[in-house]
Amino acid sequence: MPLQPSSWKRMVPMVVGTVAIVIGLWTNLAFAKDPFRTSNPHPISANTEAAFRAVFELGNYPEAGRVLQQPDANEPLSYALKAAIAFLSVDTKALRNNDPVALKNLDDFKLNGTQTREVAEKLLATDPLRGNLYLAVGHFLEGAYAITSLGTVAGLPTALSKLELVQKYLGQAEAINRNDPELSLIKGYMDLLLAVNLPFSNPDDAIARLTQYAAPRYLAYRGIAIAYRDLKQFDKALDAVNQTLKDNPNNPEVLYLKAQIFYQQGNYPQALALFDQALTKKDQLPPGVVRTLTRERDKTARKLAQSAPQPSPTPTATPQPSPQ
Repeated sequence: MPLQPSSWKRMVPMVVGTVAIVIGLWTNLAFAKDPFRTSNPHPISANTEAAFRAVFELGNYPEAGRVLQQPDANEPLSYALKAAIAFLSVDTKALRNNDPVALKNLDDFKLNGTQTREVAEKLLATDPLRGNLYLAVGHFLEGAYAITSLGTVAGLPTALSKLELVQKYLGQAEAINRNDPELSLIKGYMDLLLAVNLPFSNPDDAIARLTQYAAPRYLAYRGIAIAYRDLKQFDKALDAVNQTLKDNPNNPEVLYLKAQIFYQQGNYPQALALFDQALTKKDQLPPGVVRTLTRERDKTARKLAQSAPQPSPTPTATPQPSPQ
């Protein structure tokens, strides 16, 4: 069944965010050069590692952007992260009015998405699994650009052709090692997005892949929490996001996710507290994320006010007749 325009558009920020999440796995290199695998580690540049720490230990996108002003020319993850930051900075309303800043962010998204694919092509010779994996990511980013720049109707043919290539290269990566932790994380996220956006799709296989093979665990749990949130299985979503918060207690995006789950559960006091906690770090987040977070926070405050018990009216005293 073909992916509908609205579904593709909903997938874009999540999959771009997934790319950023995968990049964030490359932390704590003092103990292991490859947190995905216990053998055959893959090296990465110090600049890219610093950007990963900024995004996923602190949730600090501006700092990551500063670090990545000079990306690693041989690492597709560097360009994928730059693409993620650019995409999350695009103001779609301003884009419709040809705002220069919005146009520049969109151009940066296109450039870095293409560079993700081009660097991945070079990586095929030395690391075919990761080369194919990030070829898939690069083609997805280029499809997302088509939808964002042209609109869902005009951009859909390009996006669907890119989606076919995404599936092709993911399949080639799977043929090398289906249970690879890095592959399992990215494909698990993509499969979950398809499952929650397409009718008659079953997310169980994607959740099982994240549960069994994806690493590290806090990022696998984050994806599972998103899936259960969208499937409206809120108790399971809270269990998963709490596992993520054990390792990311101050990440504003994870606090935001937990707030969304509480909101959908109808727990407005807890949701409002977490929205406010996430907003204390709003300077670390892309402007578009802050706008959405603020809008959801204000909606929660209104819901909470509406659900508050109203005071009973004070009974009016019955006037007594005057003595004669």
